[in-house]
Amino acid sequence: MSIILGIDPGTTTVGFALIEKSGRQISLLNYGVITTTPKIGIAEKIFDITEDLEGLIDTYHPTVCGIEKLFFFNNQKTGIDVAQARGAILLTLKRKGLLIHEFTPLQVKRGISGNGTAKKEQVQNALKIIFKLETIPKPDDAADAIAIAYLASLQKNAK
Repeated sequence: MSIILGIDPGTTTVGFALIEKSGRQISLLNYGVITTTPKIGIAEKIFDITEDLEGLIDTYHPTVCGIEKLFFFNNQKTGIDVAQARGAILLTLKRKGLLIHEFTPLQVKRGISGNGTAKKEQVQNALKIIFKLETIPKPDDAADAIAIAYLASLQKNAK
């Protein structure tokens, strides 16, 4: 049995999901978002994100993590801030000893729905079916993290 963490990086909202894998069986343990105050500086946001992430890791003890790779941002400042937060997240994951798998948004969409250009709703509906949920997972950042955790659970070293 293993616990897999999925992370959709951001600065004001970071999606997270934790799934348990036992053989071929998977179950969704928890998902949601880590939020920071919108108007605070990036250093404060990164501190808050890593503190909350450490708490999740200490509570659930995942051994593997999937995290989304960054893609091109229209807003350069936003892209730089997210890159800084993602770097701090990666550092936290490595310090906690997690094996890390990185996925592009295209890989996530293709891996969940079979279509790299799938809309968010298609991915969310696929997750609803995979995890036998009553409703589609929300918010979007958390749903993305579930998809990322699921893909990480399919990697050969995620027992």
